[in-house]
Amino acid sequence: MSSSSAAQGISPIADAAPLSLCAREPYVPADRLVAEMVPPPRFDSVRFSTYIPDPNQPSQIEAVKILEGFAGGLGGAHAVAGGKRGFFGFGKAKEKGRGKAPKVPAGPRGVYLDGGYGVGKTHLLASLWHATPAEPGLKAFGTFVELTNLVGALGFQQTVQTLSGHRLLCIDEFELDDPGDTVLVSSLLRKLVDAGVALAATSNTLPGKLGEGRFAAVDFLREIQGLSAHFRTLRIDGEDYRHRGLPEAPAPYSDEQVTKAAYATEGASLDDFPHLLEHLARVHPSRYGALADGLKAVCLTDVQPIPDQSTALRLVVLADRLYDREVPVLASGLPFDQLFSEEMLNGGYRKKYFRAISRLTALARDGKRIVEAL
Repeated sequence: MSSSSAAQGISPIADAAPLSLCAREPYVPADRLVAEMVPPPRFDSVRFSTYIPDPNQPSQIEAVKILEGFAGGLGGAHAVAGGKRGFFGFGKAKEKGRGKAPKVPAGPRGVYLDGGYGVGKTHLLASLWHATPAEPGLKAFGTFVELTNLVGALGFQQTVQTLSGHRLLCIDEFELDDPGDTVLVSSLLRKLVDAGVALAATSNTLPGKLGEGRFAAVDFLREIQGLSAHFRTLRIDGEDYRHRGLPEAPAPYSDEQVTKAAYATEGASLDDFPHLLEHLARVHPSRYGALADGLKAVCLTDVQPIPDQSTALRLVVLADRLYDREVPVLASGLPFDQLFSEEMLNGGYRKKYFRAISRLTALARDGKRIVEAL
């Protein structure tokens, strides 16, 4: 019996006790980091055809059309510099009377999806990956954190060598708030662009720039230093689709309800929330995906306000990995929209925190079905 259920005097209703995130300390080898650079399970089956644009937001419809054309332009031979086909309509044409092609214009080799959380940027980025006519081993998809972890595991030169033969690199959630990592990844992208790799990215807003609104294109283009000419910006307006027309998130359950659901659900984990936060500090965020491997549900008791920003940012990463893997969440204690303090929600990382609330709320809706089935 878990410590949580034992403390409450609750008897298990299944033969095996639930799993525990706090008991997991996964090791992720470098070759797994490379092999897993594909869209996460939540986005396995997404396509441009499954993206449902908000009819009140024409920018969403326009983004799909442009990205479909971009994907189509990545077919054929590897797009080395001066190659046969450019992106976004840039191509090679013979000069009249000379019989030879001019130099390919230095047009965009990449696309940057600019928009608030919940407008479907990751859906579109994953759809681009799926639509690109190349073998999976010739295109890569990962978050900014996963890309920096890859550089840390392989080294800079080996990462360049590993990715330079790709047609496309998709970077989700490009982190603009870490100057050192931004310079590192910008240097990597410059090498990959020189090798003919097409790029696509989304990003988060820089701290201190929130007065400029939900969009981050200006910050992104400035921070990638010298690569801005290679990106075409697609602004995607809209509200958070995860809450568009949906009921409010379910209220937190009692400790007893959460524990009962954990014991009744094969593959569920059960952890005390404060203890889980302590455990996350001992596990590198690059391993949070492996931490969630195989889980069918995450059950948390005694959810409390996040005590500090470092802890909050770790929870954001875990929420992203759970959302990627479509792992339902059941919790007792405070509702998820009260996790972060007003200071945090008004600070430089507010977009991350609102994204975490949005995603945990969506997972809580999925968890409600588990409780209703008991």
